[in-house]
Amino acid sequence: MTTVRQQCFRAYSAFETLKIMKTSVKNRIIRKIGEEILENSNDILKANSLDVHTARGKGVSAPLVDRLELNEKRIHAMVESCEKVAALEDPVGKIQYTSILENGLKISKTRIPIGTIGMIYESRPNVTVDAAILCLKSGNSVVLRGGSDAFNSNVALCECIKKALEGSEAPSSCVEYLAQKDRESVGMLMNMREYISLLIPRGGGELIKFVKENSTVPVLETGVGNCHIFVDYNADFDKSIDVIINAKTQRPGTCNSVETVLIHGEIASEFLPLLVKALKKHNVEIYGCEKCNSIADVLKATEEDWFREYLGLAIAIKIVDDVELAIEHINKYSSHHSESILTNDIENSKKFTELVDSAAVYVNASTRFTDGEQFGFGAEIGISTQRIIARGPVGLNELTTYKYVIEGDYSIRG
Repeated sequence: MTTVRQQCFRAYSAFETLKIMKTSVKNRIIRKIGEEILENSNDILKANSLDVHTARGKGVSAPLVDRLELNEKRIHAMVESCEKVAALEDPVGKIQYTSILENGLKISKTRIPIGTIGMIYESRPNVTVDAAILCLKSGNSVVLRGGSDAFNSNVALCECIKKALEGSEAPSSCVEYLAQKDRESVGMLMNMREYISLLIPRGGGELIKFVKENSTVPVLETGVGNCHIFVDYNADFDKSIDVIINAKTQRPGTCNSVETVLIHGEIASEFLPLLVKALKKHNVEIYGCEKCNSIADVLKATEEDWFREYLGLAIAIKIVDDVELAIEHINKYSSHHSESILTNDIENSKKFTELVDSAAVYVNASTRFTDGEQFGFGAEIGISTQRIIARGPVGLNELTTYKYVIEGDYSIRG
């Protein structure tokens, strides 16, 4: 049986070939992956149905099953992602700037691949494809370790990826999938510092916390989304309700769905009952502060509710006196993912975007737009909620680093 160490070593070795591979070759492989997925879509859907059946049998909630489930539309979305990523500009080798010093040295800052990326993720089989094609295009090899809940789906998708790599100029080991279901394989991947350059966990808060606290490999934090929408004193009521309903109910199991709504005190008595009525039509469970409870029929919110990522049809609502207190609340409780202000006050929108400390900050828009494809990145490997390495949707550019190339004329330092 192939060990985790062997797979990591193979991916690490494949990086030497991949990092200098021509863009045209990488694009051809990525498009071939899309073709294989389309050609084998029936087998992928059959494998996915086994995972979905198991999840439902375990009583997994509908929004979380939705994250796991594939259908023809989502298969075609994967194929489209392959085409979009292949069509994107290759960041590798791109010179960011050049400077010539007084001593004659020419210094160029050039984008290069990071190395071998490790991915630990839950549910969402599309992550398998997104991670593979983004890493290939950015010149990185990748070791994938999906969750047991999507095991059959991930294996079927990886078979398509391997078929596309076979016979190409890229080593098939530039994409490795850890088929071991035990937790020991996760622990081993987190400590393959000699082979893995960067580890990206994508999933729930517990997974990300575990990886951050136990990995010896540098970690790019992604995923947890306690997102907020603040409804200002002069916001359009009908449009604001439409935005909130979209952000909460379109796909409530995603990390960019809204979990807390803040309402300006001046409009609360009029706006809150309308919002509650609209949310209840969509079977959303509502937790409100004391002021909310005095205005509408909602459940009482606890301190924990302000931190919570529900990932389902539930939401917390709080009434605040002004935009400053809304910002204060967000910066205290947010996971620094995505926040939005609904307002017609230009000064308040400016204050909100400048002071809210999150990866994506919106004015008059749903938080559901925080997505690599929606941002024009073709796909994304996750949403980074930290400040270093990358922030927001992690696309091709964020999967590269840089080096300085210095050219002289047999120059010496005086």
